[in-house]
Amino acid sequence: MKRRTEKKTKNKGAPKWMVTYSDMVTLILVFFILLFSISQIDSAKFDAVTESFRNRVIFDFNPSPIPMDNPTEHSSHEKSGEQSNEFENPTDLPEKSQNDDIDESKEQQDDSLTDLMSDIEVYLNENELNNVVSATRTERGVVLVLQDSILFDPGEAEILSGALPFLSKVGVLLEEIPNDIKVEGHTDTVPMSSYRYPSNWELSGARASSVVRYLIESEEIDEARFSISGYGETRPVASNDNEENRKKNRRVEIIILNEDSKEVAS
Repeated sequence: MKRRTEKKTKNKGAPKWMVTYSDMVTLILVFFILLFSISQIDSAKFDAVTESFRNRVIFDFNPSPIPMDNPTEHSSHEKSGEQSNEFENPTDLPEKSQNDDIDESKEQQDDSLTDLMSDIEVYLNENELNNVVSATRTERGVVLVLQDSILFDPGEAEILSGALPFLSKVGVLLEEIPNDIKVEGHTDTVPMSSYRYPSNWELSGARASSVVRYLIESEEIDEARFSISGYGETRPVASNDNEENRKKNRRVEIIILNEDSKEVAS
């Protein structure tokens, strides 16, 4: 009896459709590589995408295809907000720049200065000080202007006894305000030359010092709130061509400073 011979099957290789499919995939891959090579990457967007991966934005926004061991526990954490991501509701975040903060702070300071100016005007009216004290509002704060003729004798820095009553009322006003205070002395262009005050610089500084010393000693205002400057004739408010204008330039200014003023006493 003859042994049956087994026919050997020939290995024909991969199906023909597989060759066509692999060629197509290869061409598509080459096409996308070509597109990537000629494209320009936006570094800002690339950094944003990278940061989103670092913060697990994609994993937080989309459900995972892999089943979790304790899905109920995970959902309870999400409801309680324990695993909430800072980018979960990006549209809810307030868009507030540094300029907005500065503008808001400036508006608050303007409102406080407006209220302060109103209070000072009421106080001056109630105490009949409008004839001796004028109040104006500037970027520095609220400025009280006192003419030297009601405070000092010509060429002197000692406060007249007749000026003490209204100066005490000014002290009461300053005591009720928490802002720091700067007192400035000003003169006209008439030369000053004496043993005590060789020039208008010394006279203007001495007059400012006399006012501050009285407010500290008599009204017991904290001396740390004060600063003093003597400007002599360098900052006139009117021309010095006649006596009326020179009278306006001879003055002592009490500035109730803004809270953020660079001139705040330290």
